[in-house]
Order: sequence, then C-alpha cells, then structure tokens
Amino acid sequence: MASETPLLKRLLGVDQRVFWALGLVLLVAPVFTVESYRLFQLTLAAIYAIAILGLNIITGYNGQISLGHGAFYAVGAYVAAIMMDKMGLPYWSTLPAAAVICGLVGFGIGFPALRLGGLYLALTTFSLAVAVPQLLKYKGIEQWTGGVQGVLVFKPDAPFGLPLSSDQYMYLFTLAMAVLVFVLVRNLMASRIGRAIMAIRDHGLAAEAMGMDIARLKTNTFAVSAMITGLAGALSAIAVEFVSPDSFSVNLSITLFVGMVVGGVASIIGPVFGGLFVVFVPNLAEEISKAAPGVIYGFILILFLFVLPGGVAGLLRRLVARLLR
Repeated sequence: MASETPLLKRLLGVDQRVFWALGLVLLVAPVFTVESYRLFQLTLAAIYAIAILGLNIITGYNGQISLGHGAFYAVGAYVAAIMMDKMGLPYWSTLPAAAVICGLVGFGIGFPALRLGGLYLALTTFSLAVAVPQLLKYKGIEQWTGGVQGVLVFKPDAPFGLPLSSDQYMYLFTLAMAVLVFVLVRNLMASRIGRAIMAIRDHGLAAEAMGMDIARLKTNTFAVSAMITGLAGALSAIAVEFVSPDSFSVNLSITLFVGMVVGGVASIIGPVFGGLFVVFVPNLAEEISKAAPGVIYGFILILFLFVLPGGVAGLLRRLVARLLR
C-alpha cells in the first residue's frame, strides 16, 4: 500500500501535496454540507475505520486471525466513560489513557495467545469478545461500570468559542485523530519494523532463521493493534455519549472483521471504506426491507465479496494499474 500514493500521483499528474490538500477539503466539506444525523454517522464511520485499522495490523499485516477486537473497543470506551463521568476529567485526556490501558491488556493477552496461532488464536480472541460484556456487568465493579445500566457522558462543545455545533466539532476532532493514526500506521508499515511484521506473515520460518524474535514481535504487534482499537472505542464513547455492556456484544468483533475484509486486507486506505460499509450498509438494508434487514445485509455482503474479493482497496489498485498501462 505504500505504492498507492506514487501511483495516484503519476496518474493525476499533480504534486502530492495538492492531492492531499484536495482530499482534506473533501473530508472537511461534510461539516458545512451535511445534516447533523448524517454527520454523526460519518463520525462513527471514521471511528470504525480507526478500529478496523487496528485489527488490520494484526490480521492483515501480521497474519494472525483475531475475532475479539470488539473487547478492546469496549475497554477503551469504558476507560473514557469512567474517566469523564467518575473522575471528571476532560474528554481529550481519556484518549491516551484508553490507548495505553488497551495496549497493556493486549500485550498481556497476546503474550500467551499468540503462541497458539492460527485457528486456536481465533478461538481464544473470540472467547475474549464473549467474556468482556459479561465482565462489565459484574456487580463487584458495578460502581464504576454502571452494570447493565451503563455510563452516561456528554459530548463536548466546540472550544475557543468556535461557531460549531457539538456534532460538527466531534466530527472534526475524530477526523483529526483518524488522520493522525492513519499517518502513523502508514509510516510504521513502511519502516523496518513494518517489513519485519509482514515478513512473519509471509515467511515465518525464514524470518525466524534470520534471527527475528517472532514471539516478541507478534506480542508487540498485538499490543499496538489493541491500542489503536481501544483509542477508537474511547472516541465512540465520547461521540455516542453512552456505554453499556450490550453495546459491545460479540457482533461488534464480527462487524470489525467484516469491515476489514470489505475494505481490503493489508491495506491502509481499506479501513476507510470498511468503516463506511459497516455504518451505512445496515441502514440501507433496513430501508430496503424492514421485515428482514439481516437477509438483505447478508445478500449485499455476499455480493460485495463475490464481485470484489480483494476488497475496495484491491479494486482501486487494479483500476490505477490499468489506467497507468
């Protein structure tokens, strides 16, 4: 995916900075052209894109199947909600705390789990996704988590007297965080560490023969992946203004996995399309058939994967390569 930008640059015949400036204008434009509810949906899409990017690091780039990243999303959301509601801390201070805590949790879980690998790792992470919502209902920590009632927080107002509604400001804040995370991950994957992460996926035995500490690198990758997904969870708590155990069922982990596959595995830009898919396609399915939206959603998903087996990112790569030829 590091080659996507040079390809687009050659195709469009413009300077890279002009290309990114145009992209930034398109991203900011909804603040002034879209109604509040659609802007809220775009905010959720950006949050899901960050979470899917975290999953893509461990599954797409490192080759380790995880079906439990909804658990880290939930932990990040609860860390932000508890810090805001119980401790009275500002919303922005909850983001690094949620990322660090989820990174530590991911490291602790990844250390033994990644030694299993393959389908055993998938089942281990799946059990984590099943267990976390039940743990959040445990009465021993109910004073912090709110039990089945959850925790209510309030969306921040625009600072410095900016003439923006809370939805507009939240979209811009989430967009800024998403751009920052995507740039950092892109640089990570283009670095020596990123190449080592992908080498483990492609040729594990060869990587080990070259002296790489595969166990440590896998564990650290899992921790970074959990950290990014936890950051997305914290943003979701602020944007939605409410967290409860039922909001983070095992379906959330499946949703993130679907978004990763639809957007494109092992792709930096793919999670953007994955986030848009998991937010807007279920609504589209419900508009088509209110009686059986799940059937319509399943049909759209199967059709989508049949037509685009490499995801949206794979389609874009093929289109750009064909136009260049």
